[in-house]
Amino acid sequence: MKISTKIRYGMRAMVELARSKREEPVMLGIIAKNQNLSEKYLEQLFTLLRNGGLVKSERGAKGGYRLAKDPDNITALEIFEAMNGPFELVDCSINPGSCKRSSECETIELWKELSDKIKETLSSKTLSDLAQKGKEPLDYSI
Repeated sequence: MKISTKIRYGMRAMVELARSKREEPVMLGIIAKNQNLSEKYLEQLFTLLRNGGLVKSERGAKGGYRLAKDPDNITALEIFEAMNGPFELVDCSINPGSCKRSSECETIELWKELSDKIKETLSSKTLSDLAQKGKEPLDYSI
């Protein structure tokens, strides 16, 4: 199992936004530059984050993105699920009808338990926790 670039880059972009500590919205171009990511790809990711209720967009010359809620109230699981949908390792753990063997599967409980542990870890980390790791707030002056 590997975490997709969509999830990794979305997580990095959210950390960048949390670290900005600005009143004004942050332009995607600045995030792209600071994170060495494609602005065009970030546009797609921010659509998912906006639809997930995690960021707000503002149009205009001073437009950009800001967090939709306090970073203490955004978990890594919320970001993951905004980028990828509900977290489950195997479809049959949430939709038993997706597998003919789900009622007699010897391993389904293992997959459910592992999914629960991963979700527990992702839920225990807030965006604030991630943003505090390592770096000082970035300077966004132009």
